[in-house]
Amino acid sequence: MPRARTRTYDDWQTAADPEESGCLSFYILPPLSVLLIACLLTAFAFNIPATPVVASAPNVVVAVTAPATSALSPIFTKEIQYWGNDIVRWASASSLDPNLVAVVMQIESCGDPRATSRAGAMGLFQVMPFHFHFGENPYNPETNALRGLNYLSRSLSTANGNPRLALAGYNGGIGVISRSEWSWAAETKRYVYYGAPIYEDAQSGKTSSAMLHEWYQKYGTGLCRQASERLGLIP
Repeated sequence: MPRARTRTYDDWQTAADPEESGCLSFYILPPLSVLLIACLLTAFAFNIPATPVVASAPNVVVAVTAPATSALSPIFTKEIQYWGNDIVRWASASSLDPNLVAVVMQIESCGDPRATSRAGAMGLFQVMPFHFHFGENPYNPETNALRGLNYLSRSLSTANGNPRLALAGYNGGIGVISRSEWSWAAETKRYVYYGAPIYEDAQSGKTSSAMLHEWYQKYGTGLCRQASERLGLIP
């Protein structure tokens, strides 16, 4: 869980400002209208059939909607698969790999939306209180994902796309990314020890992960049992 974080202005930011996005077609329509009218007037003046003018709009960006079905690796536990479609959607909104998001959720809470740590971290992604806006519900999955994945995205960017270092930054604070690994806290070392191989297994197309199984046996049994009960996966 991200613990040793210094509260900065960026921690309170959300996704990109919607005002910065736009549709290029709105800038193309006025010139097209003038051109069509000019052609019609010319055709009318010389009494010749009007030839329709067809113009293409180069470099128009088409938004692609994330698939509705889960794209997660099958290695993750049933509690994480429960959140599969949401993980894909949250990851797409944050420009993150769903499997990396799933690794974080697996280790942090095993999918328990009400998970709380002794350090005060909360929810699915075990986000510390100071990352939330005033009045937000930290245990709301949508809010928790927004704040947690915002930090993960920043960590990955700081790590220049290195998922191993991004995981270290998520757990120990982004500042650890630039430090030698020997100086990392034991918890951060353990987090990367399990998280990085699990992610590699997910990315390689494996159907099971020995490292995830080891994590589950040592640290995840009780956590995942609690998540299963919370999610109604245990009859």
